[in-house]
Amino acid sequence: MCGRFTLTAEWGLVREWFFIELAEQMERIVPRYNIGPAQDVLAVIDPGGGRERRAGYLRWGLQAPWMKSPLINARAETLHEKPTFRGLLERKRCIIPADGFYEWDKSAGGGKQPMRIMLTDRPLFGFAALYDTYVTEDGTRHHSCVIITTEPNRTMSAIHHRMPAILRREDEAEWLDRSNTDTSQLQKLLQPYDDASMRMYPVSPAVGNVRWDAPECIEEYKS
Repeated sequence: MCGRFTLTAEWGLVREWFFIELAEQMERIVPRYNIGPAQDVLAVIDPGGGRERRAGYLRWGLQAPWMKSPLINARAETLHEKPTFRGLLERKRCIIPADGFYEWDKSAGGGKQPMRIMLTDRPLFGFAALYDTYVTEDGTRHHSCVIITTEPNRTMSAIHHRMPAILRREDEAEWLDRSNTDTSQLQKLLQPYDDASMRMYPVSPAVGNVRWDAPECIEEYKS
């Protein structure tokens, strides 16, 4: 699964890296060291029709009135089978920018050692995600998203049976292209990221407290 991640890069780099032309509420962009479910996360969307790529905020945890609880992750392999996700895969895809994510190593001496995972071949990357909007009876609009997960690569399989679907740099435009509704082709983009371009290191167990959001979250932990 993917339950925590980081986005510590400056806004200028994020905007340049993801070719963002329009941005809303960017005064809220600050380094974030421990992003968790039910929080607002930066999302990149291409509205199509010749309009400019844009960024805004979505609540992490796909929510609809008929759901018992928000969904923070969706399995890549079954997106086309689930009515909840099938239509979103066709028309409501987005990218969630990140520069690292956390997973807990449960084999570490019988405890749970949080690990930060990063890429070595680029400073930023994007999680493949889906989003949706629903309107309540009082007219309030709720925008939310779900991060897609896939099978783990060798690095991740040592600590968990899933990993977030990180898009290859060359696949990001295709994922955002709203004119592409070929779900079988889109699902082929949701592969485990190259193991050779990934590294992980231990961080403080205090990362388990989602309220702790400070630079110390990403420091290597010396037990």
